[in-house]
Amino acid sequence: MKKLALLLLFCSVAGFAQQDAQYTQYMHNTITINPAYAGSRGVMSIFGLYRTQWVGLDGAPETSTLSLNTPVNNSLGLGFSLVNDKIGPTTENNFSADISYSIQTSAEAKLSFGIKGSANVFSLDPNKLAMEHQGDPMFSNFKNKFAPNVGAGIYYHSDRGYIGMSVPNFIQTDRYDDNDYAIYKEQINYYLIAGYVFNLDKYEMIKFKPAAMAKMIEGSPLQLDVSANFLFNDKFSAGVSYRWSAALSAMAGFQVSKGMYIGYAYDHETTGLKNYNSGSHEIFLRFEFMKGYSRITSPRFF
Repeated sequence: MKKLALLLLFCSVAGFAQQDAQYTQYMHNTITINPAYAGSRGVMSIFGLYRTQWVGLDGAPETSTLSLNTPVNNSLGLGFSLVNDKIGPTTENNFSADISYSIQTSAEAKLSFGIKGSANVFSLDPNKLAMEHQGDPMFSNFKNKFAPNVGAGIYYHSDRGYIGMSVPNFIQTDRYDDNDYAIYKEQINYYLIAGYVFNLDKYEMIKFKPAAMAKMIEGSPLQLDVSANFLFNDKFSAGVSYRWSAALSAMAGFQVSKGMYIGYAYDHETTGLKNYNSGSHEIFLRFEFMKGYSRITSPRFF
């Protein structure tokens, strides 16, 4: 009975959270969900993000992301990512490598195909559980559970817009299985993303970029994020985002220098959880390294 009660406790913690790590500024962090994005910006790009979700709620998710992607030549791109996701007593570290191949479909657009190989290391800290008997050997099996996976994606993009579809993980895995209980099953996640940049004045000083992401998980409601950003003088951006039946967000970003961009987002929960937390915060930095002949020719910020 004690074992079953502890399993149910852990199941409630894991089931309370989203499947994959969640991002409000998904349009800047595409490489983590779509391997075909690798190298699409035309320069080496290093991206770091930190997200603290549902601040004030004990055991709420915290996510740290570090990624690098770069073109190898006009057709090939490479990417590498590390995602650290903490929820309650659990920690997941996901390492992934991406390769993309692009076909020039017109003077302005490319169609890219990508493959992602990843490894997930899952662990649970029993010291964060209120166990009746400390040192229960049952929990010694929760540390460093290794699970490999593979994913794929396609990404059509031009100087002005993009649309992409991806499945980061094709293999459905059990985060913990002691041959009697599979208490947390990682479902397959399907992503559809799209965005575009519009000029709002003839001098191209103000630009409007709507974006959307649909996330589908078997057995769960469709998750839909829509956003509207404005870019001023190719330097400062501001906008809002709405996660359907979940959160309303404010976003801002600044092009500090030619190769450095910083962004921030704040989420206000619209569900019953708003009574138990003070919102979510997300901040990222992007560094880009350009050769003498390299430049980003489009005004897009995705």
